[in-house]
Amino acid sequence: MENFTAAPSNGIIHSHHHHHLEHVPQSHSHHHEIIPSSSLLMVVIPIIIVILLLAILLLTFMLRRLQLSRDTTSTNCMFIAHSTVTISPTSDGGCLHGSGLRGTPQPKLRGAQVQVQVFSLKEVESATNKFSEVNMIGNGASGAVYRGVLQDGTVAAIKMLRPHGRYGERAFRLEVDLLSRLRSPYISQLLGYCADQHHSLLVFEYMPNGSLHTHLHPRRHTQSARTTLNWPLRLKIALDCARALEYLHEHTTPAVIHRNLKSTNILLDHNFRPKLSGFGLAKIGSDKLNGLILTRVLGTTGYLAPEYASTGKLTTKSDVYSYGVILLELLTGRVPIDTARPPGEHVLVSWALPRLTNRDKVMEMIDPALDGHYSTKDLIQVAAITAMCVQAEADYRPLITDVVQSLMPLVKKNPVPASSKSLLRFGHSPSPSS
Repeated sequence: MENFTAAPSNGIIHSHHHHHLEHVPQSHSHHHEIIPSSSLLMVVIPIIIVILLLAILLLTFMLRRLQLSRDTTSTNCMFIAHSTVTISPTSDGGCLHGSGLRGTPQPKLRGAQVQVQVFSLKEVESATNKFSEVNMIGNGASGAVYRGVLQDGTVAAIKMLRPHGRYGERAFRLEVDLLSRLRSPYISQLLGYCADQHHSLLVFEYMPNGSLHTHLHPRRHTQSARTTLNWPLRLKIALDCARALEYLHEHTTPAVIHRNLKSTNILLDHNFRPKLSGFGLAKIGSDKLNGLILTRVLGTTGYLAPEYASTGKLTTKSDVYSYGVILLELLTGRVPIDTARPPGEHVLVSWALPRLTNRDKVMEMIDPALDGHYSTKDLIQVAAITAMCVQAEADYRPLITDVVQSLMPLVKKNPVPASSKSLLRFGHSPSPSS
């Protein structure tokens, strides 16, 4: 009995013991498998997050580089986007259609570009009768201007830039680039251009009444044939010139600073409506307040803002000063610098500024050609606007938008006569007999 009962007992004990021994290692093994998995997740997840963040940053950087590359390519190709590029002169001696202008940095003016026509040199020569002196209508620092008739019958003003002048090729590239992007009824329209190895030509819409300068400051030997602009027309010219600057300063991105605003760059159409031209010295401002940039001092003496002339600091307020000088020309009929006048009157701004806020002295400085045909009240208001524009401190000058708003009611009160014959002083012709 003892052997019988012992055997099962030993067997049970042995079996239970064997089962316990097998179970313990399994539990211990399972414990060691869970701990490494948790630790691995704690390490791997942050690494994955970091990698994803780096990938996103890298992708963003690559997209920005691609966008900048596209913008640069678009700008550099602006001259050839609308014409066939030729690597050498054409067989007929025509233009290098865009090839001579590539590889040079262009202004970064944002906005849609309007296609302009590319003319061959033969086409331009044919239009101007080989640049005949008979067709020359102007000759300034930047080059000669010719009247021409294009193949389709369009009358155009063709400007030949001087090859080695201070404006040079840079001015040519700048004017084509800017004017192909600017579209305003107050800006002279570029019809096309021609560029070959020896000539740089700009083709503009023709303005039959020449520049504002020719009407305000006629030469003495042509005094008898003078076209005297009446008071309403002078107000309208002042307003439209201000609108041209408003377009450049407020409606382009970044702002365009003309830098060479003067009466010779204000052209008049057949109805004496003005359009701004002469963009060879224009600069693209920064996105900062007033578009402040540092640059070489270029422009015309008598029109330069004091801070720009002395430091090279150029802002939109620099144009406002030049515009104020033009207002003075419209008021007084005087040129900005005139050494033939008595001492103290050589510089128009210096002479006029103290008088602009004095009612009696304002009346004394008005252009005699107006012969008293103006509203004294309106005259005083224009004098006050002018005084603000030619302030020595740029911060004291108004925004050109404020000038536009101030002139609009004055122009409304003084409408310009509809007939072109009455654009002279209140319908008077240059002849005393009429």
